[in-house]
Amino acid sequence: ISNRARERLVLEAELRVALQEGQFELFYQPRMSLAEGMLSGAEALVRWRHPVRGLVPPGQFIPLMEEVGLIVPLGNLVIDMVAQQAANWRGRFGPEFRISFNISPVQFGSVDLVAEIDRAVARAGADHHALEAEITESAMMAQPEKVIETLQAFRQRGMHLALDDFGTGYSSLSYLRKLPLDVLKIDRSFVM
Repeated sequence: ISNRARERLVLEAELRVALQEGQFELFYQPRMSLAEGMLSGAEALVRWRHPVRGLVPPGQFIPLMEEVGLIVPLGNLVIDMVAQQAANWRGRFGPEFRISFNISPVQFGSVDLVAEIDRAVARAGADHHALEAEITESAMMAQPEKVIETLQAFRQRGMHLALDDFGTGYSSLSYLRKLPLDVLKIDRSFVM
């Protein structure tokens, strides 16, 4: 077995342990309303606090988690943590404050996302309207009907919806009309 294959197996085993031991944390990047000059929300960013390597950025573990199916339990964990934080911050930041979180394309095919979010919101005592789901163009292109159906169910519950990294994939402006989006996050490469 090559060194690269061995490293990959070790990393996968470590990720399984990380899920079991709760080594994943969320950091919140604030979002400001420039018009009002105040905090309007936050974006949840998952990080892995490895017991030896310290804080590991998502680019070093998310692709493997998606490949081996570990992204589903991590995604469910993130949904739970975001719902809990939304409930905790409800009184502090007001009813318009939203926390956005990313949904992997893999999650659309592997789990009932609507039911998972409903359960997390109920457990936390949160409100759907305090959540904003972010998807990427690649999620849209992989399973467009399933994604649109899921996004419509989110919308019916009062969730906000964002398309992240627009301009890195299909980038069809006409296709955007079919999506119940609140936010379009344009990728830097598209703007350049």
